[in-house]
Amino acid sequence: MMAVRIKGVIKGSPAFGRGIKDGDELISLNRNPVNDFLDYQFYAKEEEILVEFKSGDKIKYTRIRKSEDEDLGLEFDSFLMDEQQHCKNKCIFCFIDQLPPGMRKTLYFKDDDSRLSFLFGNYITLTNLTERDVERIIEMHISPVNISVHTMNKELRVRMMKNKRAGECLDIIKRLADSGIEINTQLVLCPGINDGEELKYSLDELGKLYPGVKSIAAVPVGITKYREGLFKMPEYNGETAGEVIDIITSFGDAFKEKHGTRLAYAADEFYLKAGRKIPDGAYYESYSQIENGVGMWTSTKEEFLSALEDSTYSGGVKHLSMATGVAAYPLMKELSEAVSQKYPQITVDVYRILNDFFGHSITVAGLITGGDLINQLKDKKLNGRLLIPSVMLRSEGDIFLDDISLGEAEREIGAEITPVYCDGGELLNTILE
Repeated sequence: MMAVRIKGVIKGSPAFGRGIKDGDELISLNRNPVNDFLDYQFYAKEEEILVEFKSGDKIKYTRIRKSEDEDLGLEFDSFLMDEQQHCKNKCIFCFIDQLPPGMRKTLYFKDDDSRLSFLFGNYITLTNLTERDVERIIEMHISPVNISVHTMNKELRVRMMKNKRAGECLDIIKRLADSGIEINTQLVLCPGINDGEELKYSLDELGKLYPGVKSIAAVPVGITKYREGLFKMPEYNGETAGEVIDIITSFGDAFKEKHGTRLAYAADEFYLKAGRKIPDGAYYESYSQIENGVGMWTSTKEEFLSALEDSTYSGGVKHLSMATGVAAYPLMKELSEAVSQKYPQITVDVYRILNDFFGHSITVAGLITGGDLINQLKDKKLNGRLLIPSVMLRSEGDIFLDDISLGEAEREIGAEITPVYCDGGELLNTILE
């Protein structure tokens, strides 16, 4: 039986003072084995819990009584408590396969762990799930589950993901939906492969599983310049991106008329590639797929302009700089001009950063490296602070994708850098503060 190391016991918690201490190992709660944080969360909800733990060489038991919503009070080294599950697929569109050599090892790890989907919103392919995993999701009624579907054509999914289980795993989506589990899905679209008629089929099949399937996001495949020896993959252009938008719009219009929601949305990048106007906020309803780049442009713009309308500024002359990716540059330019129009004493210079590291087809701000930022701004005479989207930095908080630190970039560029979360209101506050 697996045991997980207890890192600490919160002072004053139900577990505090019951003989459990740092370094002990948790074995089970009410005879249910605890293998990860999901087990812990689920079984620790009971009001009366028999805790089995190992202290030194001895197995001990203690009974704890608490309220149902009260945390037991145990802390652990990690949420997963064991090794993270590695992706077993070899998808023809995999972005990690397109990374250049020489980057830190963690960037090459392909996760496909259902627990990360529940805990942090990661997308999974289902190919790593065992029958016990599926039963546990249903038993614990864990929602939502985020699934990378790509296509509902089983044979095509096997070919795209190069995993013989990829097709049969699609049946799990229906089992989860029938059990009342909410599901967010994404389709990474590849030109001429899973768009067109295949996209129509996938939308129709996923639509049949509503309301279990609560959202569908279609995002274009990302193509870097490091694809030597990989599947020959074309990029989306204005015409093919427009075709995707038309299919999703047609499906969404019909679905909304019947069910009151659009269900499916194309990522902002499709509109930018097609040169089409991105829809307004009402189109995106609750912005259910904003983390997938669906409606982020509209949300940021509307938040910013609404905050600007209600804002006041009594300061003096201010000059700032801002750097972003090619995709967001027109929006940031528009918003900076709106600020200057209301407050003429404020000037924000916006700089567009080309992605020399991955290739110019990569236009999102989140994949801009510190090296590209430095190389393209070090000879500029920047005024005031330099604002950058916080998504340029890794989760560590001050490191770019290429391991350049925020401090290094500041020294090379010669300006204080302020990361800003992707929120229109926060961006305006940073400009006005």
